[in-house]
Amino acid sequence: MVTASIVVHRTPESDLSTALKCLAASAVVDAVWVIDNSPDASLRSVAVAHGARYVKVDNRGFGAGHNVAIRRALDRGARYHIVMNADVRWEGDVPATLAAYMDSHPDGMLQYTARRLPTPLDLFAKRFLPKSLTQRLMHRYLLAEADHSAPFNVPYLLGSFMFFRCDALRAEGLFDERFFMYPEDIDITRRIHRHWLTMYLPIATIVHAHAAASRHSSRMLRIHIVNMVRYFNKWGWLIDPERRRFNRRLSRTLPRKSPPLDIGRG
Repeated sequence: MVTASIVVHRTPESDLSTALKCLAASAVVDAVWVIDNSPDASLRSVAVAHGARYVKVDNRGFGAGHNVAIRRALDRGARYHIVMNADVRWEGDVPATLAAYMDSHPDGMLQYTARRLPTPLDLFAKRFLPKSLTQRLMHRYLLAEADHSAPFNVPYLLGSFMFFRCDALRAEGLFDERFFMYPEDIDITRRIHRHWLTMYLPIATIVHAHAAASRHSSRMLRIHIVNMVRYFNKWGWLIDPERRRFNRRLSRTLPRKSPPLDIGRG
């Protein structure tokens, strides 16, 4: 059984409708929850029209909203759960493709959704420094050197679309609700990565209309900064042995792009 959840807050109806259509078209998705953090319930009709379960909650953040649905999915005995944004879409039956991969692996412009665990410098540079000064640092942090046509096990996966094995959630816990939004995907991936494979998979393509709200809103930027401070307070700023260990292991196992062939001149 595959379940899914979308957390919304003043989300455009067209975005939510498109995402729900993708889920409704899947042969394996059994239940979908729309968790609404909005001040009103105007999105209820969109959710109900596409067969989703609508839940209106107080706005306690992205992870807390998804936890409402994940707990219900676990109670239903779900095998896999999808955490996704309302602004993603795909062609074909992506949930079925990913479920088939998970079933066969019981052990467990390109947007770089697989990343190293960030240092404070990585995130400061990515947000505040010009690209001309940070190209090499970002190239390393975003794994731009990786062969993204091959799967690899990575300690940080972007939260716009995450396909969870429910046994891993039961074992390692749900989203940490101390994070209102932004670092909750880093936190949950690294916790699961301790004892499970957390895989980047090129077998399915997800399109994400990446809004990058904290680049355009001073309020969202403040929220971003506050929650990243909470993240580094939890895991460590300069000293984080687990981060060092995970990133070093990733460097050893990362599939690399093949260098261009030098055919010379004959």
